[in-house]
Amino acid sequence: MNTIENTTIGEFVAKDFRTAAVFSKFGIDFCCKGNRTIEEASEKKGADSQTILAEIKTVLESKTDNSIDFKSWPLDLLADYIEKTHHRYVVEKTQVLLPFLSKLCKVHGAHHPELFEINELFIGCSGELAQHMKKEELILFPFIKKMVQATLTDELISQPHFGTVENPIAMMKHEHDTEGERFRKIAMLTSNYAPPADACNTYKVTFAMLQEFEQDLHKHIHLENNILFPAAVALEKDFIAQS
Repeated sequence: MNTIENTTIGEFVAKDFRTAAVFSKFGIDFCCKGNRTIEEASEKKGADSQTILAEIKTVLESKTDNSIDFKSWPLDLLADYIEKTHHRYVVEKTQVLLPFLSKLCKVHGAHHPELFEINELFIGCSGELAQHMKKEELILFPFIKKMVQATLTDELISQPHFGTVENPIAMMKHEHDTEGERFRKIAMLTSNYAPPADACNTYKVTFAMLQEFEQDLHKHIHLENNILFPAAVALEKDFIAQS
């Protein structure tokens, strides 16, 4: 029976491509040298195999959020969840995907020129999302949390510099549309994330990660556009009505 200790790196990645990010973090080649165990690879790298195994187990045991009723959450909790789950996901995955895409362009670009456009699109996406998330974290989310706190303490809040909360929300939704369109182009260029017949493991993992990134972005945008933002607008109108 194959235990987690003697499972090869390639087998881990084949089972769950998300583990590739862990191996990449520790500088372990899961592509050309995927026939080694974690212990064998970590010994070569001078890394702690138990630390790597613990991170792999965390990835393998992580659950999805499909059954959570986000509409029942307080808005400040939902904003925190979006920041700590989806914003952190974007930061972590872009750090993995950018070098992967760069490597694909160098190794496979001659035979698959579409990789260069995919790379440019993702570079644009990562830069724009980084700015987008900062605006939410520094401006919009703090104001939403301030409104929630004011409802608990019966305090009055002064009008923000952006006027109404609908103004930054309109900007955020426009930027969501831009990134959605960018990923529609990436999906088209990758034939809906189907790697070509000559794809190596890095190629396959990169496409799988791009697909997961798009799926997470859809959840991220859904939570904001369809739950957080409308509730924030309604809460602000309550404040205006009571003032």
